[in-house]
Amino acid sequence: MKILETYQTFYFVGIGGIGMSALARYFNASGKKVLGYDKTNTKLTQELMNEGIDIVFEDLIDERITSLQKENTLVIYTPAIKVLGILDYFNENQFEVLKRAKVLGLITENTECIAVAGTHGKTTTSTLVSHLCKEANLPFSCFLGGISENFKSNFLYNGSTYSVVEADEYDRSFLNLSPDWAVVTSTDADHLDIYGDKNHIEEGFRQFASLVPDSKQLFIRKGIEIGRDHRTYAVNEKADYYSDNLRMDYDKIYFDFHTPTETIKDFVWEIPGIHNVENATVALAILHNLGVDFETLKKAIANFKGIKRRYTKHIYKSGKIYIDDYAHHPTEINAVMGSIRTFYPDKKLLVAFQPHLFSRTRDFADGFAESLSKADELILLDIYPARELQENFEGITSSWLLEKVTLDKKEVSTLSDAFEKIKEKEFDILLTVGAGNIDTLYDPIHKWLNEM
Repeated sequence: MKILETYQTFYFVGIGGIGMSALARYFNASGKKVLGYDKTNTKLTQELMNEGIDIVFEDLIDERITSLQKENTLVIYTPAIKVLGILDYFNENQFEVLKRAKVLGLITENTECIAVAGTHGKTTTSTLVSHLCKEANLPFSCFLGGISENFKSNFLYNGSTYSVVEADEYDRSFLNLSPDWAVVTSTDADHLDIYGDKNHIEEGFRQFASLVPDSKQLFIRKGIEIGRDHRTYAVNEKADYYSDNLRMDYDKIYFDFHTPTETIKDFVWEIPGIHNVENATVALAILHNLGVDFETLKKAIANFKGIKRRYTKHIYKSGKIYIDDYAHHPTEINAVMGSIRTFYPDKKLLVAFQPHLFSRTRDFADGFAESLSKADELILLDIYPARELQENFEGITSSWLLEKVTLDKKEVSTLSDAFEKIKEKEFDILLTVGAGNIDTLYDPIHKWLNEM
């Protein structure tokens, strides 16, 4: 952390990213001067500006940049940004320029770090661990990949003994961390533009797991081969820590939790899906090992509100239901739609999905098609490119993907036309899903349905 203490100013290149914004909030809360660039003005960047952070949305070298001194300014960037004049300026003028993952790693060196990794489930699990820490009043800070509905933020400072971080596998970022406790929720194939194939991504997770000094503080979902001693967790099957006896009562789920030595009955919460009980199981296991009593944990689980855009659900006077979710991989979409079909098996489901990245769409096209074919009707938005260019992925379009979907009622739409198309449809449940800028539909849809 000494390197961080030498700087008074922190410039974030790509400040509007969910991981970058959490770091920006950390340094801003620490009394540092924080400013940055992002190409798009979003709800999140507006919130950062409301918190006193100066953000620009044009790639210009203005006085705000030229007045910065390299001796007391640290530049933090995300590898998602490939070409930018501002970043070139800082490099050419010999500023200290570090990746986000490196800076987060430096922060974790001086805390007892709880790192949650996995291709799916890491945001919910890390947010839940943070929520339980807060309810138990542990001295911790958290850096999350989603907006906690309890905190209304992706960052919270409640002390510095512990840090809870979402360990991102993209670009092998999680190998920069110094975890004392760690979770691996899943190792499904993803980010094949970085790893190449499933074997290499699994090797990346094994390298991450090797960073944990004590095998008793490494929690791996049962069935994942991690290459070293660890503790296992599961749902509906025995493991070192497991949950079973799941029951549904309206929108509430009850379950029993088992440690190696005892059983605690009747945890209850409103977060749907077996996969989320699995996330709760490992969060409870860690907090139990940190010495938190089960009475506190039961109350905390019961008042956990979830994460923004992770199965955010509204039920309206008209009887219609609207669900918004961040899922952007076939496994995640299957989990969301599986939960909807479990709770509402006879209701007509309209899905509006925005694919994220040309490479992911190409690599998992058949999986996406199979998942999306479980809807009753589909509006498929144009692919959100993020860091990629269409010219590098000739023929990979939403129209190409739509041909693989077996539904009769299906169409492609631009984001700008999607809301009007939705308003013309007949449905009982609307699911908007994707990791790009489909979230801009949320407010107008919610307002429209609320006024029906």
